[in-house]
Amino acid sequence: MLLAVTDVKKEALDSTSSTTRQSSDKSGELERVFRYFDENGDGKISPAELQNCLRAAGEELSAEDAEAVVESIDSDGDGLLGLEDFLKLVDAEEEEEKARNIRDAFRMYEMEGQGCITPNSLRRMLKRLGESRSTDECRAMIRRFDLNGDGVISFDEFEVMMV
Repeated sequence: MLLAVTDVKKEALDSTSSTTRQSSDKSGELERVFRYFDENGDGKISPAELQNCLRAAGEELSAEDAEAVVESIDSDGDGLLGLEDFLKLVDAEEEEEKARNIRDAFRMYEMEGQGCITPNSLRRMLKRLGESRSTDECRAMIRRFDLNGDGVISFDEFEVMMV
């Protein structure tokens, strides 16, 4: 049964693995991206530089939004993003993507529109994944992560399980 719980977690996290996988050269890669965004080579990214680079990548960001992004991350108040600020911005984007993937995975298991994972919805999803489990086995799996003892997995409980 523990294997099935591990399989559930693995299947749900598969969609997040590409965004959370750490490579040994990630830091160097992000520094290269930073230098690319830093069009004038001053070691800082201005709101206009951020806007231009995102536009080149097919993303539209208004001047006001670019300024708001920079202002929200700018650690020294100069209106520009240094490398450390840029890394914080990238980390925030990765965390947002991870949270979105966890929400999507929860919706896959939730299936009944009740806002929670029930033993029946878990059984059906496991069956789709090639794992045949009885409703009683699914109840037992849910009990392991059911923090409030209501017999179902809420999104908050699912998120704790996934992290």
